[in-house]
Amino acid sequence: MVDVIETDIAVIGAGQAGLSAGYHLHRAGLQAEEDFVMLDRSPAPGGAWQYRWQSLTLSTVNRVHDLPGMEFADTLTGEAPESVVAAEAVPRYYRAYEDKFDLRVRRPVTVNVVCDREPRFSIEAGATVLSARGLINATGTWEKPFIPHYRGAELFTGRQLHTKDYRTAEEFDGEHVIVVGGGISAVQLLDEISQVTSTTWVTRREPEFREANFGPEAGRDAVAMVEDRVRRGLPPGSVVSVTGLLLTDRLKAARDRGALTRLPMFSQITSNGVRFEDGTSVDADVILWATGFRSALDHLAPLRLRGPGGGIVMDGRLATRVAANPRVHLLGYGPSASTIGANRAGRAAVTELLDTLSSN
Repeated sequence: MVDVIETDIAVIGAGQAGLSAGYHLHRAGLQAEEDFVMLDRSPAPGGAWQYRWQSLTLSTVNRVHDLPGMEFADTLTGEAPESVVAAEAVPRYYRAYEDKFDLRVRRPVTVNVVCDREPRFSIEAGATVLSARGLINATGTWEKPFIPHYRGAELFTGRQLHTKDYRTAEEFDGEHVIVVGGGISAVQLLDEISQVTSTTWVTRREPEFREANFGPEAGRDAVAMVEDRVRRGLPPGSVVSVTGLLLTDRLKAARDRGALTRLPMFSQITSNGVRFEDGTSVDADVILWATGFRSALDHLAPLRLRGPGGGIVMDGRLATRVAANPRVHLLGYGPSASTIGANRAGRAAVTELLDTLSSN
């Protein structure tokens, strides 16, 4: 039997962006489970943080930004940052946040498909159908790891893993690991794995390291670049290509032991490793694809949001509103994918969506 629930606004996803939206809906005077309903596919609070590897501590993450109305520090117990596991501390914070603002997130609920039945959306999630006038999608990227296709991948007799599958460096002890990718996660995992076994690092582009934290101007440049792309309907670009990689003390140590010696991308995968354009090859037991994620938007396919540029044309004050359907806002897509951007975007999305719904 199908359970049909009617509400004004559906929020899909309860990571940082979704919780920010929930807070601003609550602050606008809307009641959870009546005026808005929040759905999340994870079994517990914490968004993607609950799935991160155990060695990722508060001293190694970029930064955990405060959600609006409640500081992260309020939920910490005073331990040194290097001993606080992010996969435990952040979910604890999110759980306290949901309780404080009575967001009543329904979980685990996997949304299979969203259809536009004007003037309402039909959000199908198993035996539950949510009927809503407006939609805030905050599903992020964790559920859609990206692995590029290379010739011969199916021939490789070793293991191929993605960042999402990583648990500990010790599982690779005695194996040669090729780490693919030039982002923050790639160098963090390369650093850890290279301390217990031999590694090879390959990237498409020459990595750019910076000695100090980038300032506000570089941050604004990165956000502006991504925002410009999504406003033109292009897929969001990489922020690291603008900001570069911070050369921390840990990475300096990795560089000194030779782990940061980078090779250009290989041209094909063989049964026992990879081969480069110049004919040289490297044998390997493991290929670890630290190649990022893509926006998890497959459930929105019936809405036909994507344009000829491969992305979705976005507008609104912070580029969260779908130009072709202003009753839909995407958080965690484009400039709102950053942790600090998610908070500001949640407020803008709620304000604009409520204005749209009030005029209809």
